[in-house]
Amino acid sequence: MPRQARLDLPGLLQHVIVRGIERRRIFFDDEDREDFVGRLSRLLVATKTQCFAWALLPNHFHLLLRPTEIPLASFMRRLLTGYAVTFNRRHKRSGHLFQNRYKSIVCDEEEYLLALVRYIGLNPLRARLASNLDELDRYPWCGHAVILGNRELPGQSVDEVLGRFGTKVKEATTRYRDFVAAGAAEGRRDELVGGGLRRSGGEKALRRRDAEERQAYDERILGGGEFVETLWREESLRDRLPPRVGLEELLGRVAGAYGTEAEALRRRRRLAHLCEARAVVCYLAVRQLRYKGGDVGRALHLGRAGLSGAVRRGEDLVRARPELMALLEVGDEP
Repeated sequence: MPRQARLDLPGLLQHVIVRGIERRRIFFDDEDREDFVGRLSRLLVATKTQCFAWALLPNHFHLLLRPTEIPLASFMRRLLTGYAVTFNRRHKRSGHLFQNRYKSIVCDEEEYLLALVRYIGLNPLRARLASNLDELDRYPWCGHAVILGNRELPGQSVDEVLGRFGTKVKEATTRYRDFVAAGAAEGRRDELVGGGLRRSGGEKALRRRDAEERQAYDERILGGGEFVETLWREESLRDRLPPRVGLEELLGRVAGAYGTEAEALRRRRRLAHLCEARAVVCYLAVRQLRYKGGDVGRALHLGRAGLSGAVRRGEDLVRARPELMALLEVGDEP
């Protein structure tokens, strides 16, 4: 079954999970972690993306984000590409660093914001990176310590979290800490990683719902049936978001990266470097910029089957050369 497109509308709360390829380590030491956290902070500030929680584990990390001015895909592209290039250079390695596709779950904010802040904040304790709550309070690679004031991270939305526990900072901080402590014994909560009614209610709850509600299910969404149906209606707005790079401009940029002209990519000559360049255009245009496949196919004189194959090849090529993602940037650096 084809993968569903991401729900990437501004203002949605998103729980993002990124794993290392083959579950390998993506953080070897504190220098790696500090580099990542620094990039995250700068990007949050630059893009005005709100971050409510985060946690770094050896082979994966969690983010709880609310994008406001740029799509989540653009934010994650800049964060992951910049970190991967530096990581590979520092550790003298090459190839993919992250798993094929990061996971993003749209969440019903009123229902799940605090539950997710707590769940993500407790990750280092569950992973035994902190031995108890007191250590977790000062664990530097998790947003929990930032909320408590034991670490600074420009860009993290501390006030909005604490504001849900009281109007006075000291009182709110104490209540927040008690809230986290109360969840320490819960263990894993698999229902917090998406799945609408089927995950959030469980099978017994699902059987109790009528047939109409059972249809309101989407593995990309954490929330009840009404929330799921609302997002389904709003999903059409995704197509109204203008691409950051025009299709003709993208053709020219990729052609330049391969030492040729944009017109050469339209002629369907079977030279290896031109085939690679066309595949890269297809992947960047369809998967990253969300152009309609028909528009990309017409620009390159490709049919549906040819376009689909080119997108797959292009994904492999871009993963092998992550610096090609910079061709999507407009005016600033990742």
